[in-house]
Amino acid sequence: MEKIIRNGTEIEINNRLPVLPLKDVIIFPYMIFPLLIGRESSLKAIEESLIFDKVIFLIAQKDGTSEDPEKEDLYRVGVVAQILQALKLPNGLIKVLVEGLVRGRISRFLSIEGHLQARIKIIEKSDPVTTKIKAKLRRTASLFKQYVRLNRNLPDELFLSIENNLEYPQRFTDFVAAHIQKGVRIKQHILEMFSMEDQLTELIKLLASEMEILKFEKDLEEKVGNRIQKSQRNLYLQEQMRAIQEELGEEGEFNGEFAFLNEKMTKAKLPEQAAEKASEELEKLRNTPPFSPEATVIRNYLDWLLSVPWHKKTKDNLAIKEASRILDEDHYGLNKPKERILEHLAVLKLSKKMKGPILCFVGPPGVGKTSLGKSVARAMGRNFVRVSLGGIRDEAEIRGHRRTYIGSMPGKIIQYMKKAKSVNPVFLLDEVDKMSMDFRGDPSAALLEVLDPEQNCGFSDHYLEVDYDLSKVLFITTANLQSQIPEPLQDRMEIINLPGYLEHEKLEIAKGFLIPKLLNGHGLKANNLEFGDFAILQIIRTYTREAGVRNLERELATICRKVAKTIVQLAKRKKVIVTRKNIQNYLGIPKYPERLLECDNLIGAAIGLAWTRYGGDILQIEVSLMQGKGDLSLTGKLGDVMKESAKAALSYARTNANKLSINGEFWKTQDIHIHIPEGATPKDGPSAGITIGVALISALSNTPVKRSLAMTGEITLRGNVLGIGGLTEKLLAAQRTGIKTVIIPYENAKELLEIDQRVKKGLKIVKVKKMEEVLKESLVSGERSAPNLKKVI
Repeated sequence: MEKIIRNGTEIEINNRLPVLPLKDVIIFPYMIFPLLIGRESSLKAIEESLIFDKVIFLIAQKDGTSEDPEKEDLYRVGVVAQILQALKLPNGLIKVLVEGLVRGRISRFLSIEGHLQARIKIIEKSDPVTTKIKAKLRRTASLFKQYVRLNRNLPDELFLSIENNLEYPQRFTDFVAAHIQKGVRIKQHILEMFSMEDQLTELIKLLASEMEILKFEKDLEEKVGNRIQKSQRNLYLQEQMRAIQEELGEEGEFNGEFAFLNEKMTKAKLPEQAAEKASEELEKLRNTPPFSPEATVIRNYLDWLLSVPWHKKTKDNLAIKEASRILDEDHYGLNKPKERILEHLAVLKLSKKMKGPILCFVGPPGVGKTSLGKSVARAMGRNFVRVSLGGIRDEAEIRGHRRTYIGSMPGKIIQYMKKAKSVNPVFLLDEVDKMSMDFRGDPSAALLEVLDPEQNCGFSDHYLEVDYDLSKVLFITTANLQSQIPEPLQDRMEIINLPGYLEHEKLEIAKGFLIPKLLNGHGLKANNLEFGDFAILQIIRTYTREAGVRNLERELATICRKVAKTIVQLAKRKKVIVTRKNIQNYLGIPKYPERLLECDNLIGAAIGLAWTRYGGDILQIEVSLMQGKGDLSLTGKLGDVMKESAKAALSYARTNANKLSINGEFWKTQDIHIHIPEGATPKDGPSAGITIGVALISALSNTPVKRSLAMTGEITLRGNVLGIGGLTEKLLAAQRTGIKTVIIPYENAKELLEIDQRVKKGLKIVKVKKMEEVLKESLVSGERSAPNLKKVI
């Protein structure tokens, strides 16, 4: 136990004290400082100190980021402190006010569970105050006063504390060390100095260094302030000059930049409303100080207003034959969109004036929607611009930002009209079905005015603030799925479906477009590489499964690269002919092997036809019966619509059990399992109803289904067969798989007139209205074990 005297009071200090580690702070003797305690070990140390003599040992951590410091993470010299106040907060923390008493050194740490405790050796300094120390004290006081004046982070109240502490040299030395703004390592170094003279010498060095830095910072501030004052002085002089010009009657004269803008306004031939707005903004610019931010905003606005085309047009190519030739040259097939463009040209040629139509090309990826837009512009002789709307969430992307916002600019419509440099371009709005909305507005709603032929003659952009005429623009939009286009937008557009290319169309595209382009791009010639028709068909069927031709182009490019590598390695140009036999040498094992039909007629199995985004495909539907309680199981990752079709087919079978000569009580004694293979592939759509019905009735009546027959159509509870979509693709899938007979709904019979004969070649197409007709055509008569077959077929 040791005794010290502080403020006239004798304090007993135990040599064994709890240790409180501190982050990023050094406490000096005579210093009063608040601490917020939150660590569990620190809380226990505080509690022990409060229980006994309220004395604790404060020591700094070497690493301030450490949450659970060990003995090695702490300095050895610290301060013995007294807890003046302690307040427990509602969140479990403790706020304490401590006063540094005397320096101390840790002799050794003691083993105490829960917190750190150590044996402390008190270090009392009593250096005699010599003349040299007095001189250093005065120098330190002078420097510290200047330091406080220059440092904005230190309060002026410190001046009074300096005078009060000068009477006590050691207290003054620790006071200065505590308030100098330096890091923990430097302050700890001063704390560990046990000689007052050494401390004062170190403080003088630090204060002198800090004074140089603070003076440099002050000089920088003064220079910046002088520049600001100079700028304000220039603005004042310019205002005086403008006032003098007004007195002399020269305010209406344009010179310099204003003359250039005025000339540009004259050449732009702006509409009346836009001309008035431009004149108003130009006058505002003349009266605005050139260095003010508002002048930059006005100048940018005038640049946009004068850069957008207002009258300049390109001459349309109204030669129908030439336009038709260009469209056929760029694209194979796509007859409907080509015909629509030619109709527009014909009407434009007769009427001379026509509002631009809003066309929407809807189809899967890779069918040529975007490139068709470019071809339309080329055929009509117009400029072409394209904007991708995919992922746009902000309404301002379409309508522009208000000029009050920092960095404001027009919307994409006005931006790309400036890029088009004419008032009648072909404007392609790509991926219109992939827009979204959030708190910044709905961009699809902003497009309503753009894509409405009755309104877009006065399109209002938030930035321009004047109406802009879009009626001469030919807008073309593209989308992958029509259902994802907002209905108000669909109402303003003419939808043209591009369902995808058929096999024979892909073959012609590969021969006429893709292969010549790829050969040229890979440095090959026709006498280096040749593709057989059957090889191309094999690639289409077994290596690609798509509505467009992108993957086909990739596979053909793969072959071109391998042939180019062979030519370079052998150093000679040898002609390569790609056939069905050697195609695996270039492309490997087929990704989509061709499906083979069953050799025999099967019971409880029927073939359906499905439309996918890759084209048509066949769908094998299987039904199994088991002893049970009439439960229905549906497997194969079926969608809600297909599940409903299965339930409708089951209800039809139960309702017409007598007519179908099947056991009317089957739903009580048998479980039914309906499965569609390839369970990893999601399946949905309203065209598998009759296929499920045929497979189910085949299993219940023990009657085989014809193996070379496929069907498509939806079933109702009364046995009606409803129409379907994607008939062309489904017929092509049937033809490719070797199907001989296809059953389709009678409602789709009218579509057969428009389907190419090559798609229908080799197929017997049966049109049905009722489920009874489907059963008559699909079940094999004479092989049924159940009686009364005639009632069924």
